[in-house]
Formats: sequence, C-alpha cells, structure tokens
Amino acid sequence: MRQNTSIALTIAGSDSGGGAGIQADLKAMSANGVFAASVLTAITAQNTTSVTAVHQVPADIVAAQIDAVLSDLDVGAIKLGMLFSPDIIDAVSNKISSFQGAVVVDPVMIAKSGDALLQDAAVSALEQHMLPQATLLTPNLPEAARLLGTQAAKTPAEMADQAQALLAMGPKAVLMKGGHGLGATCTDILVNDSGVIETIHALRVDTKNTHGTGCTYSAAIAAELAKGQDLRAAVNTAHAYLQGAINAADRLNIGQGHGPVHHFFGQWA
Repeated sequence: MRQNTSIALTIAGSDSGGGAGIQADLKAMSANGVFAASVLTAITAQNTTSVTAVHQVPADIVAAQIDAVLSDLDVGAIKLGMLFSPDIIDAVSNKISSFQGAVVVDPVMIAKSGDALLQDAAVSALEQHMLPQATLLTPNLPEAARLLGTQAAKTPAEMADQAQALLAMGPKAVLMKGGHGLGATCTDILVNDSGVIETIHALRVDTKNTHGTGCTYSAAIAAELAKGQDLRAAVNTAHAYLQGAINAADRLNIGQGHGPVHHFFGQWA
C-alpha cells in the first residue's frame, strides 16, 4: 500500500565540490527521511578551498523550475539558500508568495572560504522580499550583523537582542546560529515574537571539516518541518543531526581545505 511521502524543496546554488549548497541540502534532506526536490539558482566553481567562478541561472529559468516542482509535487517545506542577485530574489519571492507550507530562509552571503555568494545589491532585496515570507530565518553571526548593519554578537544576550531586531524585519521566527562564536560551547538561540523559546548548547568539535554546516542545518530543519514537526522540535532534531554530522566529519578525507560534514554518518561509515 502506498504511503504519503514527505517532500522538501531546496532553492539554492550548486557547490561543485559537493559539500555545501544544493548538494548539501539534498544530502541532509535525504538523510532526514524526506524526498528532496531542487531548484538551481547559480552554478559555482567551488571546492574545499575556494570559489573560483559563479554563473547565475537566468531568473526566468529559476521561476520555471519552481513552477515545475510546485505544480506537481506536494511540497511540505521550502529551504532557501544562495539567491545571489535581486532578479533571482524577485523571481523566487513572486513564485512562493502563495505557498502554504513552511519557508526556511538561510541568508547565504559568504562561503566558508570567504568568497561572496550574495551580491551587495541583493541584500536589500533579501530584506524586503524574502524575510517577510520566512517561517524561520537562520543567520549565522556575521550574516545577522550584515542584515542589521552592526557588529557580530559576542554573547548569548547580544544574540537574543539581534534576533529580536531581525524579527522586526518580518520573519515569524529567527534561529541565531552560534558557530562563529568563541569558547568551548556553541550556543544557538531560537526566538519568535513571544521571546526566546529555545537555547541549544553543544560542545565545539575540534575539526576543520565544517564546510556546509549552515546549509545542512537549515535543510535538515526544512526536512523535519516537511514531516510535520513543529518548529521547536524540528530545530532540535536538526541540531542533533548536525552535531552527529560534524562529529563524524573527520571520518571523511575530502579535499585540502575545509572538508564537508558527514551527511550520511547514520547510513555508512
């Protein structure tokens, strides 16, 4: 007897090295038990050390991909990653405006190598068009600071304050990711208009292989939301999955720079 299949959609850029971007999203969603569909926004020439080229997919082709998926597949949640340009942001915003499921916005701006993945002109478009459509916004500390035009938060209290400031820009909830912070413990803070609803702590893992952590985290959250979990449970489940993937990262030997996390640590060694 056929069962209903949970489906999540990622709208993001390609990482030719396979560790981040749409490749990481597809792996994370699959590892978390959903069927993963994809819409490609940009092609990057990328590996574990650098991004050497970016080619934008035309906005009308991005729009056509979204139409193709949403007109046929019963998508439960959408994750947005690298949107790159104002044209793409406008196209995505228009096409998902009537979507009834959860929308996780990961404001991808800079690759692990330090290379830009969002045009400067696109930041305001992201703020105006995508943040108000977000069920959840998932910035790391530098991304939150850039959206707010301020310095990166250094303490959990500052993270909570910045999350509240980001809430005023339209998303229903904000997950401040503390991976760029200092100290032996990494703290993430989930906030909605009722205040702080979850503070998640984890010991930092001594590894350089953290390429794709942000993509993986937000994609896993989208997968759990597509399966019907509430936001708090989805974030906690995805956080536990990400910690497992980071803890297992050194089992892999991928590239000469920041290698990927191990998305399939639960499936193969």
